Amino acid sequence: MNYTSVNLNEWRRGSLFQFYIDKMRIVMSLTVDVDVTNLKAYAKAHHLDFYPLMVWVVSKIINAHDEFKYGWDADGNLIQWEVVSPSYTDFHTEDENFTKMVTEYSDDLLEFCGRMAADRERYKNDRALLEDQPKNFFDVSCLPWVRYAHFDVHVFDEGKFLAPVVTWGKYEPKDGKLIMPLTMNIHHAVADGFHLSRFFNEVQELMDSLS
Repeated sequence: MNYTSVNLNEWRRGSLFQFYIDKMRIVMSLTVDVDVTNLKAYAKAHHLDFYPLMVWVVSKIINAHDEFKYGWDADGNLIQWEVVSPSYTDFHTEDENFTKMVTEYSDDLLEFCGRMAADRERYKNDRALLEDQPKNFFDVSCLPWVRYAHFDVHVFDEGKFLAPVVTWGKYEPKDGKLIMPLTMNIHHAVADGFHLSRFFNEVQELMDSLS
C-alpha cells in the first residue's frame, strides 16, 4: 500500500481542493449508458464471468488516473495511493445477503480474475464487510436486476470520502447492442466533470478494444 503525501501548496489543484473541502463539500454523480456488446462476447469466448471482467475494466481505468487515487493517512493528511483496488459486493442468492471484500488489483486481466475468483470462494460463507481490508480501495457494486436511468450513493461521513464509487445495472438489448447503465460518484475536491467524462469514454474504449 504505497502512497505519496500531497503538498497542497505545490499541487496544481491545491486551491480548488481546499475550497471544496473547507467550504463546499460536493459529490458529483453521473450515469452513462455504455455498450457492453463486445465485453459480453469477450467474456463468453474466454469463459470468464462478466462481473469480475467488468470490475477489472473499471479498475484499470481508475488506476490510470491520479484523480481517482486520493485518500487520507492515519493522521488525516492528504495522500495519493500508488494503486487502488476494488472493494466490491458478492451477492448470495440463497439468503439475499452479501459479502464486501477487496481483491488486490492487477493490470493483468487473467491474474486479477483469478484473484477475485479465489477471494469469492474463500469468503463465500462470510457476510457483511470483511475486517482488516486494505485502505487503498475504491467502491464497486452492481444492480443486475434493473436497468436504471440514474443511481446515487450518499456517503454520510464528514464529506471527505475521496474514492470513486462505481455502480452498474442490468444490460439489455437495444438496436442490436447490449446497453448497460454505468455510474460514478466522485468528490468534487479531486475531480471535475472533465475527469468524469474521460472515465466513461475510456471505459468504453477499453471494452471495445478487447478481442
